[in-house]
Amino acid sequence: MSSNTKQIMIAAVVIIGACGLAAGGYLLGVNTAGKTAKTATEAQIPTPQTGAPLNPQNAQSVGRLPPGSVAPPSHANIIKENPDGSIQAAPPTNPGAKFTHFQVGNRNVKDMLLDGNFIYVGTSGGVIRYDIKTNDYKLFDVRNGSLLANGVFHVGRLSGDRISVGTYGGGWSILDLKTEKWTTYNIPNGLADPFIYDVLELPNGDIWLATWSGANRIRGGALDDRTKWDTFTVENTKGGLPNDWVYGLAAGKNGEIWIATEGGLARFKDDQWTHWTHESGLGAPYDQVKDVNQYMNDPAKTSSHHAKQKEEQGLSKVTTAYNPNYIISLEVDKDGIVWCGTWGGGLARFDGEKWTNITTAEGLPSNFIFMLRLDEKGTVWIGTSKGLARREGDGYKVLTMADGLFAENVFSFASEGNGTIWVGSFGGVARIFPPGS
Repeated sequence: MSSNTKQIMIAAVVIIGACGLAAGGYLLGVNTAGKTAKTATEAQIPTPQTGAPLNPQNAQSVGRLPPGSVAPPSHANIIKENPDGSIQAAPPTNPGAKFTHFQVGNRNVKDMLLDGNFIYVGTSGGVIRYDIKTNDYKLFDVRNGSLLANGVFHVGRLSGDRISVGTYGGGWSILDLKTEKWTTYNIPNGLADPFIYDVLELPNGDIWLATWSGANRIRGGALDDRTKWDTFTVENTKGGLPNDWVYGLAAGKNGEIWIATEGGLARFKDDQWTHWTHESGLGAPYDQVKDVNQYMNDPAKTSSHHAKQKEEQGLSKVTTAYNPNYIISLEVDKDGIVWCGTWGGGLARFDGEKWTNITTAEGLPSNFIFMLRLDEKGTVWIGTSKGLARREGDGYKVLTMADGLFAENVFSFASEGNGTIWVGSFGGVARIFPPGS
């Protein structure tokens, strides 16, 4: 890797996306371990701090640099806050780590897709398509007419050389790679809600979408035929879908569809619905995790939705950020095991009959699980609020900023297959190379 730092500044913008109002510019930077990046003072890149509270639905900057200052180096240095509020960078604890950082400013990196030589980076300010081989990039956002909303929660691949992008309030946008043209589907087309968290295409052509107003199914992938769009909600499934806020989708081993919601896990098979909640075993009990809960604020005090939800789910006595029914992330492995990442209840493993809950007591860095991904070898990667964990046998290997993470809140992940991984956080992306590379 070159020791030189390369930077490309994209014009500064003001956007309203998943983070609310955010100002700044995109900065793609290439850093080598042990080298200090030159940063543009006019960009005023907010610097995430270790262990800083970050709500996955409404991320906030917690360490904005004072005017005229230069951002601390963005590599394996752990950012610390002094008692007077100033920020300093501690010496790297793993100076031999090999990685590259890509800064995206005051934005979340909620999803990524590795497609050949391209990495698609979905942020709360649009989608960046970056060419790994040439360092060329292109930004797709509202300004150039690609998307109807800059907040991006999902980036994936569809059959027919198409890229799927689920946005925060702008519906579902699809890029045709042959023509480089975008098509957006919204409520008039059959979409249940313009907030799209996940998209799943099945071998039979059916496409499922996770939205904030239920789950959509497009039979046969006939996107332009309104009669082929189905919407499943709590009401029309008679409670089979436990909550209308749907966050994740996964295909099961035997043709079933698994659906992660804010009120539990659902399964759709042979036109029948089944669901599981904390009462069934989903998520660790509050008494087991309350002493290590890093988020002491109670969402019910600021949101009528969460206040009502806590009451309905029997959590009214909980006064911190904890909801084991709230499944943020979902994966199903080759053996049919379902993995659910919960909000404060740890990682839940379901074999179809029995739940096993895995928490910090078993080696996870946090009980707030933002992301789950399976790599080419079937290894489970777990993105948390305090780092990235990799399942190894019955234990877990944890990576933090000392190992090359851009920040310790991990929202997205992609693997190149050769041991190199991409990890998305608040403020940027880390490309981490395997030892000996």
